[in-house]
Amino acid sequence: MRHFGHLSPGVRQGLFHREPAEFTADSPARTLAAALGATLYSPATRPRLAEDVLKQAARGVVSMVLCLEDSISDTEVAAAEDNLVRHLTALHHDVQDHPLLFVRVREPGQIPDLVHRLGPAVRTLSGFVLPKFTEERGVPFLEALTAAEADCGRRLFAMPVLESPELLHLESRPETLAGIRRTVDKYRDRVLALRLGVTDFCSAYGLRRPPDMTAYDVQIVASVIGDVVNTLGRADGTGYTVTGPVWEYFRLQERMFKPQLRRSPFTGRAEELRTALIEHDLDGLLREIELDRANGLQGKTCIHPSHVTPVHALSVVSHEEFSDAADILKPERCGGGVLRSAYTNKMNEVKPHRAWAERTLLRAEVFGVAREDVGFVELLAAGLT
Repeated sequence: MRHFGHLSPGVRQGLFHREPAEFTADSPARTLAAALGATLYSPATRPRLAEDVLKQAARGVVSMVLCLEDSISDTEVAAAEDNLVRHLTALHHDVQDHPLLFVRVREPGQIPDLVHRLGPAVRTLSGFVLPKFTEERGVPFLEALTAAEADCGRRLFAMPVLESPELLHLESRPETLAGIRRTVDKYRDRVLALRLGVTDFCSAYGLRRPPDMTAYDVQIVASVIGDVVNTLGRADGTGYTVTGPVWEYFRLQERMFKPQLRRSPFTGRAEELRTALIEHDLDGLLREIELDRANGLQGKTCIHPSHVTPVHALSVVSHEEFSDAADILKPERCGGGVLRSAYTNKMNEVKPHRAWAERTLLRAEVFGVAREDVGFVELLAAGLT
């Protein structure tokens, strides 16, 4: 699979200076963590789950979470598990490519049980999402995952969700973060990424951000994000990929949006497209994606397919970013120094900007590098056609 792989080769060639690289579920963890992109959640109760997964893959989705937790009723769990096993077995027998698939469970015991019930079809899974993760709750989940992995002989990743009240509350946050750090460090090889449960954070105080505000406008949430990245997202080799929070609003419908993309050529339509995005409640999403990256987060949790293309379009590395990163990482620059950007609009200081450059080139590998004259408008338009 590859990002923008659903586009024709000719379209990709017109968009990319360097096209996104292919990867598989067996690629290195570092590659997969960077490639998660817009991770689309779906309730495991959906009656045509396998068909839905393949449909989303054809639209450019590369990672999905099939949820047995908050998205379904307590009374639906058993039926949802049966449905999940049935449809993952069907996917196992289908020759079509499908996204990286993860199951969000409620309890540790579900992990070995589902792996056993899936049998050979466990190869459709890349791992499990672990809810309300703390040291106390997380250890049993990771022990269960380790045992299940040994039983089935398949690499299975964990994606803990950081969403507990203990993490939000100021008096318990330092020890909770320290405990989470101890736990994930012990199981580092199995932790693909850490996910932020901002909806649960807001719930603890009866809050819900409106569509014209980002998570960073809600100060109590922004403070948690900052502390999580500070503790768990460092670029010194000790950190983890931390993914962006969910965007709850999805009034945009592609069938409504596409005509506006077709009415005018690429050149000169940025303002028209921007207006359309605002009208369909995506302006807040776009600002939040930019703030996610500025605050050290990568990828995003998504609950609606209309969010996937904007997330991926904004994940493509611009030609300017690529030029700066490549210059900084040239072997002859290893001793440090300062150089003027090839775009002559900024200073590139080799040592302070090195970690940024390394992260940028990894993103360039999985999302590609846009041509010099291609921006977000063109990438979004191509993704929606």
